[in-house]
Amino acid sequence: MKRVLVTGGTGFLGYHLVKKLKAQGYDVYALGRNPDKGELLRKQGINFVRLSLQDADGLSRCCKGMDFVIHCGALSSPWGRYKDFYESNVTGTKNMVDACIKNNVGRLVHVSTPSIYFCYDSRLDVKENDPVPLKMVNHYAHTKYLAEKEVDKAFSKGLPVITVRPRAIFGEGDNAIIPRLIKANEKRGVPLIHRGAVLTDVTYVENVADALVLCLNADKSCLGEKYNITNGEPMPLIHILEMLFHALACPMREIRVPYRAVFYMAGLMELVHRYILTGREPLLTRYSVSVLAKDQTLNIEKAKRDLGYSPSISVKEGIQRFAKWYGEHEEGK
Repeated sequence: MKRVLVTGGTGFLGYHLVKKLKAQGYDVYALGRNPDKGELLRKQGINFVRLSLQDADGLSRCCKGMDFVIHCGALSSPWGRYKDFYESNVTGTKNMVDACIKNNVGRLVHVSTPSIYFCYDSRLDVKENDPVPLKMVNHYAHTKYLAEKEVDKAFSKGLPVITVRPRAIFGEGDNAIIPRLIKANEKRGVPLIHRGAVLTDVTYVENVADALVLCLNADKSCLGEKYNITNGEPMPLIHILEMLFHALACPMREIRVPYRAVFYMAGLMELVHRYILTGREPLLTRYSVSVLAKDQTLNIEKAKRDLGYSPSISVKEGIQRFAKWYGEHEEGK
């Protein structure tokens, strides 16, 4: 039985992943900081270790005897202090790769982000080797880019690694993307720029988990490579929203807003919240506004060809699954 360690095992993606790995017969160890979710995992026969990515010695002990490590743990947010992002995403990743090297782990799969491609402009069919902007859009993108560099250095030292860049993950347990849209709809309405015609890619969480499992047994020619992961169904944002609110049996309220005015307003909000309101996250950021206004789709042909990746759950089915979970979750509150 192969042993696999998953960081961020109590997070959104990691929680789905460790259960999938367990179902496929792996001896799974989940690292995380949420003791309640950790206890739920233990009841399902999954080993849980409550540990921070800043604990280098603890990570080294956990990596002993591991065949694989999947590094999902990260600080993912459009807003926050650079120091916090750096400690989690860069220092945490460096600690992880050092632990893998020290313990001769067979393979490290690193979860990165396509946010590193984003440049406040439309980009379609982005490939893994396309240029990235000289300046990243936020602290999250910047520190995840630096984390990739740490993984690349580890590969140059002989550590077998594969990096994946999944875009806009959604599904059961999501507490970021879709819930924010639902709350916006309840309060004022969903802000739509260009009437929601922006072309976008999203990825159902189980498809991302499938891609990560494929990486464990991918051919050695994949080592050192980067892979985009999406559902492979680029579509206008308005279509995704219509499917979502239809599945929720809830009318969607649209607020049509002009891009340029809202973009500059978001920039002002960032300044006020950074220097006057002690760093609290503003209602809008330039990044979040641009996501609603600019096309961005990824090319996933490389993952299909090299990893055998084929999304098994469509966007529509994924949204229906989320809506069912969300309804049950809200009723249980």
